[in-house]
Amino acid sequence: MKKQQVILIHGGESWENNEAYLDFLKSTEPSDPNDEPPKKWSQSLEEDLGENYQLIKPQMPCAWNAKYNEWKIWFEKYTQYIDDDVVLVGISLGGVFLVKYLAENTYLRKIKSLHLLAAPFGDRSCIKRSSFVLTGTLENIEKQVSEIHLYHSKDDDVVDFGDFEAYAEELLRAQKHIFEDSGHFQVEELPELIEQITK
Repeated sequence: MKKQQVILIHGGESWENNEAYLDFLKSTEPSDPNDEPPKKWSQSLEEDLGENYQLIKPQMPCAWNAKYNEWKIWFEKYTQYIDDDVVLVGISLGGVFLVKYLAENTYLRKIKSLHLLAAPFGDRSCIKRSSFVLTGTLENIEKQVSEIHLYHSKDDDVVDFGDFEAYAEELLRAQKHIFEDSGHFQVEELPELIEQITK
């Protein structure tokens, strides 16, 4: 029996120009290498999904200085390994990447479900001057995706809750999952996502 494929697109940073990126590097302190990194739900996702699932986690190019066109090229290279009825999951910048890609392109595989976690909404968000800005409607997404899920926490200090509301207005068929205290989903466990993927 073939395993259900799940593609997870991670987050990242995107900048208006190179000067803004360099300012970010100058002002950001690295993590203390002596500190144990916190456990995140994405690290145990494959185990949590179980043996009937295949998790594919592309390492998208230059995550600290992401460019949409570069991510698009790399994402499309994986199509040769993907079967129909794939599940797509995008967290933060990975979420808006999937939105922009599916809004502007027709994916060559059938999509079973799309899960967007703390995704910025183009021109109203923290990426409003980057290459990830949405340029048209989201109509093409609902044509391609059987089931859409939106996840956002009200206390997210990276992506405003208003971005979630903007997606909810555009993607009318989307199922909404609202959290109170999960921040930007840098949490150890996310059983709600597992439940929706595996139901």
